Amino acid sequence: FEANIWVAMEYRYIPAIQKLHQLLPTIGEIKNVTIRENRFPFLTKIDEWNKDFEKTGDTLVEKCCHFFDLFRFISGQEMRSCTSKVHRGLLDEHYGYDRREDNPFPIIDSAYVLLDFLPRNGSVNQNRCSRNYVGATPLQQSTLGCLELCMFADGSRHQEEIIVTGMRGRLEAYLPENKVFHYTRPNANDWVDRSLPPPRSSIKEEVIDCSNLSNVYSFADEIPQHAGHHYCSTAIEWKYLIEQVENWQKGDEFVPQVSLEDGIAAVEMGMKAQANISNKAQVEEKCPKPLVAFSTKSSEHLLNLAIDVAKISITPKQSEVDFGYNLYEEEEKGL
Repeated sequence: FEANIWVAMEYRYIPAIQKLHQLLPTIGEIKNVTIRENRFPFLTKIDEWNKDFEKTGDTLVEKCCHFFDLFRFISGQEMRSCTSKVHRGLLDEHYGYDRREDNPFPIIDSAYVLLDFLPRNGSVNQNRCSRNYVGATPLQQSTLGCLELCMFADGSRHQEEIIVTGMRGRLEAYLPENKVFHYTRPNANDWVDRSLPPPRSSIKEEVIDCSNLSNVYSFADEIPQHAGHHYCSTAIEWKYLIEQVENWQKGDEFVPQVSLEDGIAAVEMGMKAQANISNKAQVEEKCPKPLVAFSTKSSEHLLNLAIDVAKISITPKQSEVDFGYNLYEEEEKGL
């Protein structure tokens, strides 16, 4: 069974996020990635499926898979480990849990997830620094990530913030403002007196207004200029997808920008974040378990996955073993 698959990860194509991604080479080696979403509660959906733990796998899987995809998209790396703290059941009246007779298990309402990353070859650059410092391990020089989610922050000035800090500069993308702020760190000539903070004039700043799509995409005039909740990103992703379909129809290879493996990896990160909730209640260990995702070769087993998703078992990615953990084991292995 074979199929051409493109996973819908439209957040990648939001103009401000795409511009941030385009500017990544200017800020040097990436060390910190912070993604924040402070927003209103989940909206009403058919049969309120998005508030049902058993149907969604919980908030860190169903909703935050888009943010975990952004961590991979921005860093170009894979998550090594993570730990989470969450709020649960704070919106029970808003979601109507208090009026239901089946006593449902509430979904996560807010969370902090701390992550660290390693290159996709599974190795750490042992030679990055000319000196070896006691206690400063290579893992303490790797890329770190932080996800902040709050589903009861109605009226927040910024609904989403993506902040990436490299060794030479920093990028900040804000939504719905749809702007990117680009900062370059001062050099030795610009910051001479190190007993004082760097002069403001020594820090280079550029602000890019991404609501003007022509500042991001060369084909801005070819797609619908709608506001939408995702700032034209769905139309942009469709344009790229249609181009691939047309190329495939001409006999060329279908090459998705977001593969099935990308989608699976994002869901697996959410599952790991769910599994590593440090303030988990004992009752959570007994609650219904969501369906599971499976590593690399899931695309080769797509038909089986559709027939009986809960019973498939395949070998985890080699890269996960290299990274020092197995997604399906409780404890991490030492590197």
